[in-house]
Amino acid sequence: MSQALDTPSRAAHPADPTPAPAAPADPADLAALHGLTVSGARPSLPAYVRQLWQRRHFITAFATAKLTAQYSQAKLGQVWQVMTPLLNAAVYYFIFGVLMNTKRDVEDYVPFLVTGVFVFTFTQQSVMAGTRAISGSLGLVRALHFPRASLPISYCLQQLQQLLFSMCALFVILLCFGVPPTASWLLVLPVLALQFTFNTGLALVMARLGSKTPDIAQLMPFVLRTWMYVSGVMWSIDAVLKDQNLPHAVQVLLESNPAAVYIDLMRFALIDSFRHDQLPHHVWAWALGWALLAGIGGFIYFWKAEETYGRG
Repeated sequence: MSQALDTPSRAAHPADPTPAPAAPADPADLAALHGLTVSGARPSLPAYVRQLWQRRHFITAFATAKLTAQYSQAKLGQVWQVMTPLLNAAVYYFIFGVLMNTKRDVEDYVPFLVTGVFVFTFTQQSVMAGTRAISGSLGLVRALHFPRASLPISYCLQQLQQLLFSMCALFVILLCFGVPPTASWLLVLPVLALQFTFNTGLALVMARLGSKTPDIAQLMPFVLRTWMYVSGVMWSIDAVLKDQNLPHAVQVLLESNPAAVYIDLMRFALIDSFRHDQLPHHVWAWALGWALLAGIGGFIYFWKAEETYGRG
């Protein structure tokens, strides 16, 4: 004869000290309970910097590939990297140097002009490329997970590589017009480093703005053209300030203009006749300040919207 054992259930003991936990009502609390995180969430700033450093090889390879493909359909190929700014310089020489006779105020006007065109083109193309960096790469942004700052940085690196090709032609022009190489040519390296930092920060700002408002890309050529005309690319700011009784605020704006600052420093480094007294006061401090302000500020501004790129 079997005897059934009656085992009391947990429900029979209302005073059970270990009741079953209630499920969280908030989805965010429920996700946190199971260790889930938001997909594509913005990492911390130090983590973001580490991610970019880990992808440095991708950034350089992407920049080189874009540069190689840029003129792949043209018969002259990569020669256009040098021909484009040279042709622009030739047009500006005819209009401003010959017709408007601005060359009368500038010694070594052709090296002066070509240097200004090459340096400003570096900033101009970096800004334009940065404006389209996200909006023009939505397929890549939506398909792969990577720090989005890689794109504007790689585009600026592409423009730096293109400038280095153009600098070879610039050195030849300097020699042809009797400008001898001197130790000051070594200043090209810190000037390019500061300008690249400034350009990258500005491109990061424009990349965030352009990702939400693609029409900015249509407006930027007009803004950049105006910026070029007030940056002393085709005329000497120093000569104008000496000859004109301009308000002090206008003088400060002209001298502290970041494009003019980097152009003046490059001319001082390369052209023997461009003397120290033609540079604005505290020009190296201006160059460093603009680079830090744009580089650090632009990077943080872009990072703050990291999780929004490619969505909506």
